[in-house]
This record gives sequence, C-alpha cells and structure tokens, in this order.
Amino acid sequence: MNAFFKEFKEFALKGNVMDMAVGVIMGGALTTIVKSLTDDIIMPLLGILLGQVNITSLALTVENPLGGADVVLSYGNFLQSIINFLFTALALFLLIRGMNRLHIKKEEAPAPAPEPSKEEILLTEIRDLMKEKR
Repeated sequence: MNAFFKEFKEFALKGNVMDMAVGVIMGGALTTIVKSLTDDIIMPLLGILLGQVNITSLALTVENPLGGADVVLSYGNFLQSIINFLFTALALFLLIRGMNRLHIKKEEAPAPAPEPSKEEILLTEIRDLMKEKR
C-alpha cells in the first residue's frame, strides 16, 4: 500500500500534471470571464442591433401533432452558447499565441565535432603524405 502512495505522489507531482492542473483552473476562470463578457456586454448589444432586448428569449413554438402541449425550441439560448464558445476559443487562442510569442527559445549550441575514428586518422595521414610527395 505504501508503494502505491509513493507511486501516486510521483505521478501527481510531475511537472506535466501540475501544468495541466493549472491550465484547467485558468481555463475555468477564463471561461467565466468570457461568459460574463458575452452575456453582459456583447449579447445585449447584439440584441439592440436585432431590435430585441434579450436574444436568449428567441424561441420557436411548434404545435404538438399528438395533441399535447406545444413544444418550445429555445434557439436563443443555443445561439448564446455558440457565441460563448466562439469567444472562449478566441480568447484561448490569443492567450496561447501571446504566450508562444513571449517564450524565448533557447538557442542550441552546435554539437562538437565527433572524434575521428582510427580509419579517418590513417586516411588523413595518407592524404597528407601524398600531398608532400607532389
């Protein structure tokens, strides 16, 4: 049982898991901000342009052919959800794009030349001797 907890601790404290946890928390906070931006600012302005105050109230009532209560299709809520998604995706794209631009890539130092093999050393000596004879 102790080995299980040790293995779990190693897994949970790895950098990738912690980075992912921070990303999920930040994504949740960003989603809340974007949802407020969409619900409280963008949708009312869009509603003014469309001549209605509240887009979420857009609905289509369909008569039930079986004789029961009418069916209400609230497509306004669906439109608002799509707009929330698009703005959240845009915000995440811009955030990640900005982070990538700020990230300074480390320049890799050129790898040192490998040591020549015995055959290469011998061939170099032969070449040099032939040059001297000419």
